[in-house]
Amino acid sequence: MDTAIHMTPKPQTPLAMNAQKFGLWLFLVSVVLLFGALTSAYIVKISETGTLGISLPSIFIVNTAIIIASSASLQLAYYFAKRDNLPALRIAMVVTGLLGGLFIWGQLEAWDALLAMNVNFVGHPAGSFIYVFTGVHVVHLVSALIFLAIMLYASFRLRIHSRKLDRMEMCVTYWHFLGGLWIYLYAFLAYYN
Repeated sequence: MDTAIHMTPKPQTPLAMNAQKFGLWLFLVSVVLLFGALTSAYIVKISETGTLGISLPSIFIVNTAIIIASSASLQLAYYFAKRDNLPALRIAMVVTGLLGGLFIWGQLEAWDALLAMNVNFVGHPAGSFIYVFTGVHVVHLVSALIFLAIMLYASFRLRIHSRKLDRMEMCVTYWHFLGGLWIYLYAFLAYYN
């Protein structure tokens, strides 16, 4: 008598992820690799030439506070979206956009401060890296502001609500990523300068 029990295998559920979110994560990985390469190049340059240190403009500290505040306001916008509070969502998104614009203005002020210290893009290795780090970050922040504007427009078209948050989640993820990236860059530059 055969007592072996034959069981059919349980069907496996494929891993599923929103294709746009997956694309965002791939993009974020590429940005991490880009900035990893840039910061590695900076470290190599320091090892070749000795210290490259310069005094960082104090506006970088202010910009760090601004980017943290902008992340908080966008997180608040997401909270309002989850509760279908569209007027508060829109206000929080506008505040985030204004803080993002203020951050970019602060970076331009930092560049003016660097120029006033005779730290130019050409001729000063540390200066070159600082301009590249902050410039590439600003380009990404501009793209995040465009994404934020698209989401704000979508909120007026009633396309953001508690049952449709995928794109809003992507916007929040991208914004927080850029905030974290700036904190990393500032800490990196403060440590190596």
